[in-house]
Amino acid sequence: MASSSPIIVWIENLSAKDVALAGGKGANLGELVDIGVPVPPGFVVTTEAYRRFMRETGLEDEIRSLLSGLNVEDTAALEEVSAKIRSLIMSKPMPKDIEEAIRQAYRELGKRVGVEEPFVAVRSSASAEDLPEASFAGQQDTYLNVRGEDRVVEKVRACWASLFTARAIAYREDKGIDHLSVAMAVVVQKMVNSRSAGVMFTIHPVSGNPDVILIESSWGLGEAVVGGKVTPDEFIVDKKTLKIIDKKISRKEIMIVYDPAKGENVVVKVPEDMATKPSISDEEAVELARYGLKIEKHYKHPMDIEWAIDKDIAPPRNMFIVQARPETVWSRKAAKAEAEEKKEEETSGTGKVLVRGLPASPGVATGVARVILDPHSPEAKAFQKGDVLVTKMTDPDWVPIMKKAAAIVTDEGGMTSHAAIVSRELGVPAVVGTGNATKVIKTGMLITVDGSRGVVYEGRVEIGKRKEEKEAAGAAISPELLRDLYPVTGTKIYMNLGEPAAIDRYAHLPFDGIGLMRIEFILSDWIGYHPLYLIETGREQFFVDRLAEGIAKVAGTIYPRPVVVRFSDFKTNEYRGLKGGEKYEPEERNPMLGWRGVSRYIHPKYEKAFRLEVRAIKKVREEMGLKNVWTMLPFVRTTWEVEKVLDIMADEGLERNKDFKVWIMAEVPSVVFLADEFAQLVDGFSIGSNDLTQLVLGVDRDSQLLAGMGYFDERDPAVLRAIKMLIEAAHRHGRTVSICGQAPSVYPEIVEFLVENGIDSISVNPDAVVATRRLVASVEKRIILRRLASLKERLEEDFL
Repeated sequence: MASSSPIIVWIENLSAKDVALAGGKGANLGELVDIGVPVPPGFVVTTEAYRRFMRETGLEDEIRSLLSGLNVEDTAALEEVSAKIRSLIMSKPMPKDIEEAIRQAYRELGKRVGVEEPFVAVRSSASAEDLPEASFAGQQDTYLNVRGEDRVVEKVRACWASLFTARAIAYREDKGIDHLSVAMAVVVQKMVNSRSAGVMFTIHPVSGNPDVILIESSWGLGEAVVGGKVTPDEFIVDKKTLKIIDKKISRKEIMIVYDPAKGENVVVKVPEDMATKPSISDEEAVELARYGLKIEKHYKHPMDIEWAIDKDIAPPRNMFIVQARPETVWSRKAAKAEAEEKKEEETSGTGKVLVRGLPASPGVATGVARVILDPHSPEAKAFQKGDVLVTKMTDPDWVPIMKKAAAIVTDEGGMTSHAAIVSRELGVPAVVGTGNATKVIKTGMLITVDGSRGVVYEGRVEIGKRKEEKEAAGAAISPELLRDLYPVTGTKIYMNLGEPAAIDRYAHLPFDGIGLMRIEFILSDWIGYHPLYLIETGREQFFVDRLAEGIAKVAGTIYPRPVVVRFSDFKTNEYRGLKGGEKYEPEERNPMLGWRGVSRYIHPKYEKAFRLEVRAIKKVREEMGLKNVWTMLPFVRTTWEVEKVLDIMADEGLERNKDFKVWIMAEVPSVVFLADEFAQLVDGFSIGSNDLTQLVLGVDRDSQLLAGMGYFDERDPAVLRAIKMLIEAAHRHGRTVSICGQAPSVYPEIVEFLVENGIDSISVNPDAVVATRRLVASVEKRIILRRLASLKERLEEDFL
């Protein structure tokens, strides 16, 4: 932001366009006020204050240095760097004018609410927070019941520091977000003295049913629900009728309340006469649903909403929406298709049931149970990938362990608890709210977790075969015939894949091949070292063998369906993150448009590393006999660089033939303009819709400001015209065209456009395979019917 940007902005003066200034939380609160939704009054300490603090104290350079080369999988190193950074932020003096502006705004808030020193909530609001593609899931800090100018200033600084907690650093690394590109705004609002509080989803968070609103509620502050500390009451409201169609009242053992004597929130036992009593009335549930509908209608997106009812204010003015953000899981799923698939599943084995709970994240996994009560304990540090995490509840501190888990089981929490949300985002089966899993399940037990039904079994149990699979197995029907039970399409439906081990979970899906196998996961997790470092240390064969092993895992599982392996497309900053990478990688101002893709392979400094990738492909095809492996060249700019790459591949004994195809990514507009020339060199094209949109429109896809204004949109007419031009040019030369970007997984209308224009294949994420196949089948039928109708008209005209 420019230095003229304000330090303080009142919530009612903000809107959704102010994410860069007020962060996701602050901007969304302003937007809610604008549409008539009640939010607690307050102000925002803007990102300008944070950026000035970081710049004027010299912290930016210090932090960048500390984060350089950090391996976030090294938990101890991650915690150490995080602590150093937060200590630096807390120790630096705040610029005087910023501090005074915060003090003055707090005094003004007191005048507005009629209290000299009001209790306030001081809440982090990161500039990339609460967005559909990067949910920060409560990673930054919130401080409740803060009172007095000095304390408010202190907690603002603490929110700034929370931008660099270990979990936040690890999350940004995982999502590829530059740490210093994110800025922190801080929301300061009057505290709601909650009688009851909770969360509300305008789409069912597990089934993906878009026709209902799910409300979870408990006594006291909402932290008990959001943090999974209680099993909340649950209300399901029909959107069309606003009638409650299902209601479950739980026994609520504890609640979180403010203790004036201690000056802090405390956990207390719920009085017995309240424990099994509904924490909100039916009328309050319906009123909350009204607000949920209004918010969803405004944002045109399913929403995740936090709310509270103030016990000091008389109804109906006692209900407040304290946060609203886009729902992050089902926004990218074909919800109805997924729900149908889930209904079709049935258990095919039996086993002793250990515990039951809420089916928080679908899927089935078997592993060794590890009962852990503290994410920083020795037991937590010993947690191995593939173990099953069993704990009371989770919060963001648990995320590094959750990423390793085969499945997750908790004592407490509802379907919108931290454990449930993060499990769904990770694609990890989870059962929450069991009540006693940590007592019944013992460390070392082999257990099977069925996240689709909320059941945990002792031992290994075969679960999850769909009905048609079971029937097919009984009649000795092959997997190939089983796939034919799904709609047959002329357009091939391919699947995108990154982690080789994930193919076991998705092999049953009705896809015709892998249209994009990214090898970056193998490079970072299976190999870990920069290829030039391995060459320098004489370990070239280690690289070749490990890469071949990962590719063969996928190719062997789905043989003879094709696997299109994309050669590495790390950018320089990502290559620097590999062990030994600092020595070989330059620091570029804009790695996205820098030394990446094919330009690396032909450079004298990197060519020998690229040859290792070619040898791995050759090993898979020739030594392992997996002839279904093809290759794809990423981020192609010119024809001459493709010619050089093909020469290098030929020199290694890998040349195009009828069984070995070479595709190129169509991400740079030059590929579209020169498609006729490129078609002379390769067998096919695969559209990378993200980068193509970025470069056609001249929009940084990571710019939240521009994205919020609607600039980055794969459906833009210019992007669609470029795709149409490419398909037409490729087909003139008998070349195939596919698409492997995110667009088809997100926008059904793009799938329709692609089929209408004759694309040969569409490659989507695993969760979109079934829905896409069905959509493509329906579009193809419409095309056929339309053409028949046109033919009929012509014949009738000729006859007449």
